[in-house]
This record gives sequence, C-alpha cells and structure tokens, in this order.
Amino acid sequence: MNPYPLLGLAIVIEVVATTALQYSAGFTNPVPTTVVVVGYLASFYLLSLILSQLPIGLVYATWSAGAIVLIAAIGTVFLGQRIDPAGVVGIGLIVAGVYLLNVVSDVSVH
Repeated sequence: MNPYPLLGLAIVIEVVATTALQYSAGFTNPVPTTVVVVGYLASFYLLSLILSQLPIGLVYATWSAGAIVLIAAIGTVFLGQRIDPAGVVGIGLIVAGVYLLNVVSDVSVH
C-alpha cells in the first residue's frame, strides 16, 4: 500500500487537533480538549504505520512541514493572524525542502 495517502491523513488529523488546541483554553474546554487528545493519538498511530514503509526522517519532516504550512494558512485565513513577506518566504522554503526530500533526494523510496 502507498504510505503517502496515510501520511496526508495523519497531517490533516494533526492540523485539526492543533486547531482545536487554540480553543481548548488550557485544556479546560472539554470538547476541543478531546479533539486535541484523540487527534494527536490518531495522527501518531498513523505515523507508526507509515514508518514500516518510509524512513523516520522523511516521514517526520513531511508530517511536520505539512502541518506547519496548513496551520499557517488556517491562522491567516480563518483566525485573522498575519503573515509577513519573510514568513511567506520561510513557508516557501519549507515546501521546497519537503519537495527536495520526497522527490529529488535518494532518501525517499521512489
């Protein structure tokens, strides 16, 4: 089975959990807190399955970078947070790095 769809799902679940963290009020709001805990557990479970097929460095770099980019977009579009030009360049470098690691580098299983 191709591990990349599972990796994409792990990223989306982690982003949902991180977004819920914004609303958990220091783990005092039960619904967002539950989403955080269940989301992180599910995301890490999927990562554990993916690691049987891909190297840990590749998986973690892709997972964390995907989450960074999506969370930055959510913050900008839905939460009214600003991103300056340097931040846009930084996010572009993250995307470029993940592309190089997954497509160009021999680290990835092609």
